[in-house]
Amino acid sequence: MDEPWEALRLTGMEQQGGNIIAFSEVYERCLVPALPPPLGLGTSIVWLVIRREARRDAAAEPLLSSQLHACVLSHDTFSHSLAFLLAKRLASTCLNATELFDVFCKVLDNTPHVVEAALADIRAVFQRDPSCISYSQALMYLKGYHAVQSRMSEVFATDIHPGARFGKGILLDHGTGVVIGETAVVGDNVSILQNVTLGGTGKEDGDRHPKIMDHVLIGACARILGNIEVGHNAQVAAGSTVLRPVPPHTLVAGAPAREIGGITGRPAQDMDHGEATSGKRAARWNWFGGVVPPEYLI
Repeated sequence: MDEPWEALRLTGMEQQGGNIIAFSEVYERCLVPALPPPLGLGTSIVWLVIRREARRDAAAEPLLSSQLHACVLSHDTFSHSLAFLLAKRLASTCLNATELFDVFCKVLDNTPHVVEAALADIRAVFQRDPSCISYSQALMYLKGYHAVQSRMSEVFATDIHPGARFGKGILLDHGTGVVIGETAVVGDNVSILQNVTLGGTGKEDGDRHPKIMDHVLIGACARILGNIEVGHNAQVAAGSTVLRPVPPHTLVAGAPAREIGGITGRPAQDMDHGEATSGKRAARWNWFGGVVPPEYLI
């Protein structure tokens, strides 16, 4: 059996007792496999799983089969499927979906690191959003994922300046009401809930927006204002107003925000808003062995 298909078989075994060691070995070898046509070279295992989910859902729900075929099964690569979905959502009377699709395909085909980041974002959504039950659901339906890939405020109810810089593995949970300014920087594996603002103070120009380091969790309705840094593995509690830098591994809360205590583990992955300062996070993180590839959970 070819290794890519063996990896897919092992994902199903996980629900029946699991074989994590075997899966890990095959998974690592299959990140950039040479696959038979029409899947092409360098196909991520995530794309293989998305196609498997689409075939399964099309069989279970015949009314959805035409949509699943148009959005997923008719495309040879993940990047073309994503380009189709974004073009369909962002098309207008002034710029039709076909033109947008061509533009998105050219960009994604020529920038592999963007595709890699988009795949990491899908993993982040599936791993951290309990309402997301599959990769294909994240790809096709969750506007928070679509918004971070690219007329956004009008279509997705988010306002992300095109000058803002994002890492990979980003979760915009719900996506609604998120405002991110021009000079903001968001690192890798950051989780941001609804109605969060990464804004300026209104009195500065130039570099005036927050810098969010890796593995940070920002709760709903939080506001982080000014050119300040939120350190790695920190957490901003829901409803907080942050006006000063936040050290790494620190929980802040309140308006204005103040330090509440230290944090163990990686809050953006745990997504636990009520267990911020206990040692349970570190214990659970060690138990799961750090970042668990979410493919195990399918």
